[in-house]
Amino acid sequence: MMSDICTRLDHEIRKAYIGDTHTLQALVVAFLCGGHVLLEGAPGLAKTTLAHALAQAVDAQFRRIQFTADLMPADITGSSLYRISDGDFKFIPGPVFTHILLADEINRAPARTQSALLEAMQEGQVTADGCTHPLPDPFFVIATQNTLEERGTFPLPLSELDRFMFRLRLDYPTEAQERQILRLSTTSPSPIIPQLDPKACLAARADIARIHVSDPIVEYISDLIRATRTAPGIISGASPRAGVMLLRAARGFAWSEERDFVSPEDVARATPLTLNHRLVLSPASPSVDEVIRNILARTAFH
Repeated sequence: MMSDICTRLDHEIRKAYIGDTHTLQALVVAFLCGGHVLLEGAPGLAKTTLAHALAQAVDAQFRRIQFTADLMPADITGSSLYRISDGDFKFIPGPVFTHILLADEINRAPARTQSALLEAMQEGQVTADGCTHPLPDPFFVIATQNTLEERGTFPLPLSELDRFMFRLRLDYPTEAQERQILRLSTTSPSPIIPQLDPKACLAARADIARIHVSDPIVEYISDLIRATRTAPGIISGASPRAGVMLLRAARGFAWSEERDFVSPEDVARATPLTLNHRLVLSPASPSVDEVIRNILARTAFH
């Protein structure tokens, strides 16, 4: 059952991560849809714990890269080394060759290094020395950045931001969650039991891709995307890729609710998560969340 899969994943991940339910659901949906996620939040909000717990729950290979100012592209993708015994070059895969990659503090590396992920995120492959190397499937990037500390950081270019399906913002826990975190730290954590494996994840992705999308839903998504290009206070609106991501995300939310069709509510639920990192606002405009709410309110579903 579709909702049963989401429920079981939620239960296992919560053995290690205490936090917002909507964030956790969105992360699972993005993973099963084949998207990537940008996680934002202050230090110590369990971003790494969340990523690692997801990898354990889906029995996936997990690797973490700490992005720093001196990190080179080859440190991510890998490089070719000359082997005297063979008299030839051999490609040594980098840490990007994994199922789930945590790109920690991605904005601490310069744009040249950040761009090493672009081909991997978009095409699921790495090209080195003219040769193409496919990445494991599924391949999922969780990138984190701390927006409270700007010193020594490099803003992500729009071309890279556009590769992320969602931007999820982690906030401080509630009082009850804070106490639960403290209690959890005093006991031995319960082992996370895998509920899926990579093969089952690909099967779930195929199921999501078969969710029916009616013509009115397609027109609704198109209207929302186009509205971002003409709405007041927006310098640069959403790209066509954003519309594709929004459609995929809406399918994922419909699947999680055990429906075989996308509803307008699925689209509305996915819109803020899909667009909040893609819009460039003028200095005088309100927050991006308010801008998106206004667009949703003004754009009718027919």
